[in-house]
Amino acid sequence: MRLTKKVARLIDRERVCRVATTNAAGMPHLVPVCQVVADGKIYFASGNDGRKALNLAANPQVAVTVDLYSDDWSNIKGVMVQGRATLHARGPRFRKIRALLYRKYPQYARDAAISESDSVVVEVTPGRVFTWGF
Repeated sequence: MRLTKKVARLIDRERVCRVATTNAAGMPHLVPVCQVVADGKIYFASGNDGRKALNLAANPQVAVTVDLYSDDWSNIKGVMVQGRATLHARGPRFRKIRALLYRKYPQYARDAAISESDSVVVEVTPGRVFTWGF
């Protein structure tokens, strides 16, 4: 499934999204991450020993949510993407996404460098997309 342009723009424009994973026993894990969208997929980085990376190595099913809250509930909007994750530990895709993350979040390189020695780039391929408020 492809992200529509509106959905891709919302995900890419927002500064943070929430990522849900589960471990092999089914225990959920939900964390905020800094994301980019490229080539119709959602990307974020993680330490290669981080819980989300370990969970995705054991179970590649993932959910990503971006939502915009408003006290005027007629203005609430958001998206949840369910899909499969692929972990990239090095190589051209890793370096391309790292460059996109560094461009969007300039502090990333200084405060949480993404290195092929201890990080992974997570690629989320959308399977199902749910939206509200569009």
